Amino acid sequence: MEKLTFYALSAPEKLDRIGAYLSERLSRDVARHRYGYVCIAMEALDQLLMACHCQSINLFVESFLKMVRKLLESDKPNLQILGTNSFVKFANIEEDTPSYHRSYDFFVSRFSEMCHSSYEDPDIRTKIRMAGIKGLQGVVRKTVNDELQANIWDPQHMDKIVPSLLFNLQCGEDRERMGEKGPVELTERCFRELLGRAAYGNIKNAVTPVLMHLDNHSLWEGKVFAVRCFKIIMYSIQSQHSHLVIQQLLGHLDANSKNSATVRAGIVEVLLEAAAIAASGSVGPTVLEVFNTLLRQLRLSVDYELTGSYDPTSNIGIKIIKTHEERQLQEAVIRTIGSFANTLPTYQRSEVMLFIMGKIPVPGTCLNAHTLFCSTHKHTPITHHLMPEGTRMIQVMLLKSLVQVTAGFQTTNMLTALPSSFLEPLLSFSLTEDPEVRLLVLTILLSLIDRHDNRPKFSTISIISDISVLKLKVDKCSRQDNLFMKKHGQQLYRHIYLGCKEQSSGRQHYETLYTLLALLSMELANEEVVVDLIRLALALQDLALSTDESLPIYNRCAVHALAAAYLNLICQLTTVPAFCQHIHEVIEVRQKESPYLLPEDVFIDNPKYVPTTLTPLFFLNLDTVLLFTHVLASYIFVLGGSGYNTERLATPYVPQYTDEDRLSKRKSIGETISLQVEVDVRRCLCLPPVDSVGMEEQERERRRQVVEKFQKAPFEEIAAHCGARVQQKDHFLFIPFLNKVFLCSDVLTLPPPSPSGTISSGYGQSQSRSVPVYEMKFPDLCVY
Repeated sequence: MEKLTFYALSAPEKLDRIGAYLSERLSRDVARHRYGYVCIAMEALDQLLMACHCQSINLFVESFLKMVRKLLESDKPNLQILGTNSFVKFANIEEDTPSYHRSYDFFVSRFSEMCHSSYEDPDIRTKIRMAGIKGLQGVVRKTVNDELQANIWDPQHMDKIVPSLLFNLQCGEDRERMGEKGPVELTERCFRELLGRAAYGNIKNAVTPVLMHLDNHSLWEGKVFAVRCFKIIMYSIQSQHSHLVIQQLLGHLDANSKNSATVRAGIVEVLLEAAAIAASGSVGPTVLEVFNTLLRQLRLSVDYELTGSYDPTSNIGIKIIKTHEERQLQEAVIRTIGSFANTLPTYQRSEVMLFIMGKIPVPGTCLNAHTLFCSTHKHTPITHHLMPEGTRMIQVMLLKSLVQVTAGFQTTNMLTALPSSFLEPLLSFSLTEDPEVRLLVLTILLSLIDRHDNRPKFSTISIISDISVLKLKVDKCSRQDNLFMKKHGQQLYRHIYLGCKEQSSGRQHYETLYTLLALLSMELANEEVVVDLIRLALALQDLALSTDESLPIYNRCAVHALAAAYLNLICQLTTVPAFCQHIHEVIEVRQKESPYLLPEDVFIDNPKYVPTTLTPLFFLNLDTVLLFTHVLASYIFVLGGSGYNTERLATPYVPQYTDEDRLSKRKSIGETISLQVEVDVRRCLCLPPVDSVGMEEQERERRRQVVEKFQKAPFEEIAAHCGARVQQKDHFLFIPFLNKVFLCSDVLTLPPPSPSGTISSGYGQSQSRSVPVYEMKFPDLCVY
């Protein structure tokens, strides 16, 4: 061998003849089953190949590959393994000169076939499969960086290589569970090397066979293997290519829209894991398209659950839809939306929040899938209208998605975090009758307002004698925060008040409302906001005392307890000793005489009160020592010289009603106008004012909202709103009442101009009878 090697190095032009001779000898020995000589010939070829790197090696390589091919074609496992080992040695050699005519198609096919070996002896079968994996690894190393070779990334090659690796990865897992050694580690190493060499344009060809393999072998349903495969992919490819894998998964999810819920759930779980690994690179340039696809799948799942069919237009081959599987899918999609959102910077997350909010259907509307998602995707089922239950389900699912998106959201500017375009529609959903929807809205608000992680410290309502034990993080309000509360504070107070007023509110609602009040005090409270929050808390106490409200007994106790807990908190934050003393005195009296007015006896599994002994009239007649009062509170603040607006503090808080109450399905537009007219009547008849300061605030806020609505709302919405007002019966019930008002005014007794156009004369001449103002029929847009 030494002489042969020396001869080949001394006369490199003889290499091709040496290779041809050894190849001829090996072919003859294989045919005559002289396997000892076959091994000697291959050993000689291997040593010559390792020693010689001259320009003439290309011709020698052709003879070498011909001999390897001969061994691989043999049905003897030992020869197949021998040929594979020689090829692997050859693959590790870096050649000095390129080859223009060499082809590796046979080796890809043969090594892939060996990876699927079904030899009877399990040990030999494992060796053959491992040899096939090593051979594929050698092919990839030899060709992936050689531009002159046939592109190994072509689908015709990837469709053989990738499934072969996945097959061994899956089978190896089964063998490992049984305590046997398998080619799992080698397979995974080879797969990672393949993916690590993939350039931008090759990612799709490498991932598509993975998706096909998981489809063909029903591996999405188990989730575990699919998740493992894509973890390998995401950790192996270059990070800047991560979004390409995500896009392929999303496209595959759309392609399986009519498949079973377990399959779609498996794909979604893989997306969830992939997004977590890819971090900031998972979404890529098409941010909203990612979320649109996930939201569309959420919408489709709701459709399937309601209709019971994947294709309502066809009765052929209808699959049985299992509700619990669809629910599991919906939860998986929601978690995935949150996972993607966590990878986004703040400004993009705000865009996603607005995007999702725009998808939530308004109660009482009929929307189809196209309207909801602006998509004509071919897999979208034909669903003409959302039924009321479907509308509710979509609302709940999209609000849950918003909960995930807003979780951990951090911003320094509340005006940008909660713009009017997001906050107003969000708050409008807090007026719906559905308690689950209202709770989700409150949860979203808490996530957005809590910027110092104070929220967990207020998870339960209790009377805390010293809030220093909570170790609260409080910063001074910034200018942006003050502007935010000046713009949206009244809206927030109003919705908190109405939330406490809801008959269907339960323990969770009151605990969340308390947390919201506490966070507003921590994050956004200046002197003016503190005064308004105290007024709001006292107004809640008045709400629980009122006999006009049909609140259940538990809700009345809960509102009293909430107000007490919050006043106990805010008095310690204001650090006005006299005010704190007043609050603590009332709480002490309650602890002795009426514990059912405190949170410790209300917000528990079995509230400690006897419903039969408590009635609305009972609450109205509560002893004043059990109540917090406006007058006493303002007087105490004056004594303390605190600098708070005591005149404003002495004014009871009255929530204003707006057009968004139509979403609550309780207060119609007519009732809202009735409330406004009643206020105007009091002014016309010189009746005692209910609340001058409060009414002025309401008037300013009402005018601002009317102007803003007519500036920003689409023309169709304004027209529909005005048409609805004309049709409402309540509108015409005001006329007799208005007649009485107008008759009481001396100003309106003068004859007005005739609507028919006749000019009245003031010199004693006869004139046609004029129609009184209160009998005129004005166009609706002229009536305010």
